[in-house]
Amino acid sequence: MFRPEFPNPQFRRDNWQNLNGTWQFALDTEDDGKEKGYDKKTAFEGTIEVPFCPESKLSGVAHTDFINACWYCREIDIPKEALEGTVLLRFGAVDYRAAVYVNGECAGTHVGGFVSFCLDITPYLHEGKNTLVVHARDNTRDPMIPTGKQSVRYGSYGCYYTRSTGIWQTVWMEFVPKTYIKNFRFTPDIQNGYVTVEADVQGAGVLNAAVTYQGNYMAHGARFTDGNRVTMTLKLKETHLWEVGNGRLYDVELEFGGDRVHTYFGMREVRIDGKKVLLNGKSVYQRLVLDQGLYPDGIYTAPDEAALVKDIEISLAAGFNGARLHQKIFEPLFLYHADRLGYLVWGEFPSWGLDHTEYESFFSFAPEWAEEIARDFNHPAIIGWCPFNETWDLDHRAQRDAVIASAYRMTKLMDATRPVIDTSGNYHVETDIYDLHNYKQDAEWFKTELDKLSAGEVWDPNAKRKQPLSWNGKIPMFMSEYGGIRWTNKEGGWGYGNAPTTEAEFKERYKGLTDALLDNPEIFAFCYTQLYDVEQEQNGLYTYDREPKFDDMDYFKTINARKAAIED
Repeated sequence: MFRPEFPNPQFRRDNWQNLNGTWQFALDTEDDGKEKGYDKKTAFEGTIEVPFCPESKLSGVAHTDFINACWYCREIDIPKEALEGTVLLRFGAVDYRAAVYVNGECAGTHVGGFVSFCLDITPYLHEGKNTLVVHARDNTRDPMIPTGKQSVRYGSYGCYYTRSTGIWQTVWMEFVPKTYIKNFRFTPDIQNGYVTVEADVQGAGVLNAAVTYQGNYMAHGARFTDGNRVTMTLKLKETHLWEVGNGRLYDVELEFGGDRVHTYFGMREVRIDGKKVLLNGKSVYQRLVLDQGLYPDGIYTAPDEAALVKDIEISLAAGFNGARLHQKIFEPLFLYHADRLGYLVWGEFPSWGLDHTEYESFFSFAPEWAEEIARDFNHPAIIGWCPFNETWDLDHRAQRDAVIASAYRMTKLMDATRPVIDTSGNYHVETDIYDLHNYKQDAEWFKTELDKLSAGEVWDPNAKRKQPLSWNGKIPMFMSEYGGIRWTNKEGGWGYGNAPTTEAEFKERYKGLTDALLDNPEIFAFCYTQLYDVEQEQNGLYTYDREPKFDDMDYFKTINARKAAIED
């Protein structure tokens, strides 16, 4: 079976069942399967390997044309004792609209192609064999559907890639009591050595929280609730800080009404001090790389857990200490490995595809973005949020600034512990951090323009367009995309600007651009485009297969890792 591992180590129960593997499958290109009674079927003629999307090779389908809809079917075996409690059916992600049928009845729906969702399917089950059917609908060309960088043309082009439809993350069941833990969040206080635990529960009872660090007792608390929510603050026996390269994690066991959940948290603080972004009170330069989370054979889905770890390892090997997770919501298993390795990441919403010139776009964005923040709040590796990327004006219609501002304010209301960039790259409206995208390839010009930041000036590639918010020289500055240097022996690949003609020229350009950022006291972080090639975009330091393009990757590590001007 592909992807047999438990998909979310931050919310792990002992009694669960992985539903990955071979499912029956049917394409529904005309999106009329519901009319044909597919929701009542007990079998389809085709098969697919879940959790890989039907466009991918690993799915066994490899259908890369537009898929307006598709259907999945399999049997699930439910023992009698499971029906005495609650059966939860969880999906890592289904793109884009999902309807789930159990024994021919609709057990629930979900809208949003990138985040996890959970359904209580107990009322629809009986002992023994049950039929599970999933209907996925996905219109990539709909301007009110966020698609990230999925191509709106038949084939890939520019920085748009092969589409991903339907189930693309692990599907699993959990067997819990009638009284159980629904959700929780941890808020650390590193100054005083406390952690606040908030939990949403089903039913009344006592929530017990036991905290350990490397097997040693750290804290315990218990609090009664008659339902819905319970909160407690625990004083830790010892404070071990989560830091870059040192992902120190506290283990937690939560018990409620016979339900037991294994989880963890990290003690760390991110805050802004003038132009600096501080991690645990220190100015730590964020040496980031753009990671789009795509794979040659699985597209959105890594072939195995080792591939997720490898992406972090090759980034570290090149001297980066984190990544901007770009135009995709990454699966919790990747975030877990970032947590344990002390790897900094920015959480981003795959906002491309949305028409931000229409107010309606907010309603297509906000529910799923809220789900992402709620799901991933506890990951210490996430050190900032970015709801949008490059919200361009379209067809002489300006972006709706109110949409951008509302997204920023919504994010701050849901999470006051992290900085927020309203829209990465351009047309800032309301933001904690001012960021730029600059793909100029002339290192001397690059440095000259960056040096003007000290006088409060900023190079704006969109100068003809009046910016809603200009940089005032008082908030942090982030070069969140730069480089993108093309380097390939393949025909037809592209990157930004003119490609170097020799390896020595590539290295010289990389060093010049990166040195200009590290030496500038106004800049707290950079993000190089990109870690590895993606399909026709040939500007990675590694190939799409994650092979190094250069024999001496330590060259880049030496450049990236040196102390920055703004760094403590």
